[in-house]
Amino acid sequence: MSQRASLITPVLIGGSLIMLVGFAIRASFGVFQIPIAEDFGWPRAEFSLAIAIQNLAWGFGQPIFSAIAERLGDRKAIVLGALTYALGLVLSAYAITPGQHQLLEILVGFGIAGTGFGVVLAMVGRAASDENRSVALGIATAAGSAGQVIGAPIAEYLLQSMQWPSVFIVFAVAILLSLVVLPLMRTAPTVKSNAPSESMATAISQAVRDPSFFLIAVGFFSCGYQLGFLTAHFPAFVLELCGPIAPGSLLHSAGITTTSALGAWSIALIGIANIFGTIYAGVLGNKFPRRYLLTLIYVGRTLASAIFIILPITPETVIVFSLVMGSLWLATVPLTSGLVGHIYGLKYMGTLYGLIFFSHQLGSFIGVWLGGTLYDMYGTYTAVWWIGVGVGALSAIVHLPIDEEPLAKRRGAVPA
Repeated sequence: MSQRASLITPVLIGGSLIMLVGFAIRASFGVFQIPIAEDFGWPRAEFSLAIAIQNLAWGFGQPIFSAIAERLGDRKAIVLGALTYALGLVLSAYAITPGQHQLLEILVGFGIAGTGFGVVLAMVGRAASDENRSVALGIATAAGSAGQVIGAPIAEYLLQSMQWPSVFIVFAVAILLSLVVLPLMRTAPTVKSNAPSESMATAISQAVRDPSFFLIAVGFFSCGYQLGFLTAHFPAFVLELCGPIAPGSLLHSAGITTTSALGAWSIALIGIANIFGTIYAGVLGNKFPRRYLLTLIYVGRTLASAIFIILPITPETVIVFSLVMGSLWLATVPLTSGLVGHIYGLKYMGTLYGLIFFSHQLGSFIGVWLGGTLYDMYGTYTAVWWIGVGVGALSAIVHLPIDEEPLAKRRGAVPA
């Protein structure tokens, strides 16, 4: 069979489709920032905290759903995740106080965990051959980016014809419909562990005592901070700070006539660029040390963010920044998940990656919450933006000393 036949597996196809739908919904929440705040007269920090709690719950839920998948079955974990996701969306549609929204976003965050990276990428990684694993992880991650392309514009379009609670109901139906691809996702072939008798508790204990595990987690924190802040606040950031779209310009001719529409489409542009960025990162991950690639990605993000905030914010710079940041957006995911699988083995990859991913979501929580809080305090996003520049630079540095040699080999569990 050709190499392509072993790369494009049914697990990859089904997992990609579920991630596409789940991330389309998740990426749209920034579009609801202003409509919900205006509907109830809330300060910006209230709904920001709800989205921040969603991200933190996603982080808590990721190792839990990964452990469920490894104990009870991957598809059962995905079904549970989709049901939780839909329930959170439906109940949120009827929430009328900040506390209700913030509480219910816990359900949404757990739902994202059950249908997202930890469970799906572990399945894809186990189903792929060694030579195709990094690329397959990149493709699955890119599917999430494709969801981001369509999520924010669809939400913006639906809000033109219905109230935001109705849009939440539509999204709940969509995540449940994504389960129709589950028959494609038969249990991936069992992968032999470097230590077949090793328990999950032992694998976790050995991993968390490895300094490289800590460095990967610290590096992933800034990724979450930047992604969480931009997903939740960038549409509002563009609406309030970007210069007007000139009549007769290319954007105006394409139907993007307001900064509100530009803000929604900026998230989509990030997703478009990220489709290519994640796949290419997966390809490069098969050829070069992943820690160096991750360092380069964080350097690129840091420079792009610093230059963007220093220059005047115009429709043109918004487009350029969205494309540049998009090419680096989730490029960290196939490299980080691949690094976890390579160093610590594939048997408990989902759970171990879930623990790393909690750091990512802790960063997301802080980025989203701090964005709303500092905005309400100072009326500007400038301070929280520069904090993001700083943590990006930190991540570029901490990846350099990571030891990519498999832990079992370092411990003498397999032949050198």
